[in-house]
Amino acid sequence: MDDAIFIGGGGKGYATPQHLLLRRANRHGLIAGATGTGKTVTLQIMAEGFSAAGVPVVLADVKGDLAGLAKAGDPGPEMREAFAERAATIGLDLEHRAFPVTFWDLFGERGHPLRTTVAEMGPLLLSRLMDLSEAQEGVLNIAFRTADEEGLPLLDLKDLQAMLVWVGENRSALALRYGNVSRATVGSILRRLLVLEEQGGEALFGEPALDLGDLMATTPDGEGRINVIDAGRLMASPRLYATFLLWLLSELFEQLPEVGDPEKPRLVFFFDEAHLLFDDAPKALVDKVEQVARLIRSKGVGVWFVTQNPDDVPHDVLGQLGNRVQHALRAFTARDRRALRQAAETYRDNPAFSVEDAIREVGTGEAVTSLLDDKGAPGVAQRTLIRPPSSRLGPITDAERAEIIASSPVAGTYETAFDRISAYERLKKRALQAAEEAEAAEEAEADAGPAQREYQAGRRWSGERVGRSAARGRKPASGGFVDGIGGALATVVLKELKGTTGRRMVRGFLGGLFRGR
Repeated sequence: MDDAIFIGGGGKGYATPQHLLLRRANRHGLIAGATGTGKTVTLQIMAEGFSAAGVPVVLADVKGDLAGLAKAGDPGPEMREAFAERAATIGLDLEHRAFPVTFWDLFGERGHPLRTTVAEMGPLLLSRLMDLSEAQEGVLNIAFRTADEEGLPLLDLKDLQAMLVWVGENRSALALRYGNVSRATVGSILRRLLVLEEQGGEALFGEPALDLGDLMATTPDGEGRINVIDAGRLMASPRLYATFLLWLLSELFEQLPEVGDPEKPRLVFFFDEAHLLFDDAPKALVDKVEQVARLIRSKGVGVWFVTQNPDDVPHDVLGQLGNRVQHALRAFTARDRRALRQAAETYRDNPAFSVEDAIREVGTGEAVTSLLDDKGAPGVAQRTLIRPPSSRLGPITDAERAEIIASSPVAGTYETAFDRISAYERLKKRALQAAEEAEAAEEAEADAGPAQREYQAGRRWSGERVGRSAARGRKPASGGFVDGIGGALATVVLKELKGTTGRRMVRGFLGGLFRGR
């Protein structure tokens, strides 16, 4: 079938082909199972199928085994007979071949460097990456907002460090708009940045940043390129691993246009060790993952989560995964038995066998599958014998990897990093200008003569308020009257009045009026 990927054989005698329909592959999926049950091989044969159908693939290679996609399979004498027998059982004409692979590595050691900018990562994912508290995340948001307002690009870690120092120095002014910003909070974030730098996070941020178009490339023959992200060293910092892949998924969601339900996905994304994404994740982050999983389907991107137990994935996200490949689960504890029962309940029952028993009993290379049909409904659960891969089963040599990297379409594009003018350089320039102006003012004051310094000191505001009468230069008269027109007018009127009482009233009224009281 040209519009489907052959997964393996199910039903009686494993003679019924099990296909993943390409037009339903963007409805996401799950590959689960205990260690050693065959999850990696299932991921490998799916990547092969998508590539052959012209669909680019992005996946993380945690153990190094998936690098074998770049070379034709050679199972060796001990496996050749087993592979041939399995292929005959499920009706597969097995052809060994290589697939177009692009190797990537965040550290630039075992693949092309992967970089993004601090601004593209954003405060939410950075807060997750550094495990910040709510108050610290608020200050980080202030730093990002202020950087936008001040026109200060945040590209690498030193830009963010400089911006946080600036926020700490101007915290009084910022508090009027955004609330309290304490020096201690800024210091805590700077310490977390130092830890992130020590974990290798510095290599993630900078330029040239990754062009998502390079992840969605196809070969001249129309095959989709398989982007293998080396995650061996990255797994030593699981939070960095999970945050980076989530950023990559978020960028795809934000940049790709809506396409509805295409005949085949534009890109398929495999998230291996998916439990790392959700371990101790704040609710805001889990909500973001759910939103992306729910909406990225309409942009033609399929997302597959690969993990040991379906219970590792939050139920709201698990509900978005229409295609399921469940390898064996080991029920050694009460929690394992509950998880096994819950996993079985999510499948469409097959009257031929118990799904719960099948999940417990399937062997290595076998799985319980439920794939969406042409109408988008979950298929009946099937015990499926997974097909053997066409590419190499296992890792490749360092020499083979180096040869593939050198001949890659993006060779030389990302290898040389550059540092353009950004927040760090601009804030440094501001600080230097301020220091030069202050130094010039001090020198000018030192060079000024005594008379000039006395004049400048006299012109300074003393902080005392000058009274109205003092400003006008008036002095009260001995009789209580003031000199000027008020006193003269009052004298003329008093001459016309008879009696002591009348004179006192007019004198008090006119005197107060013309004094401005």
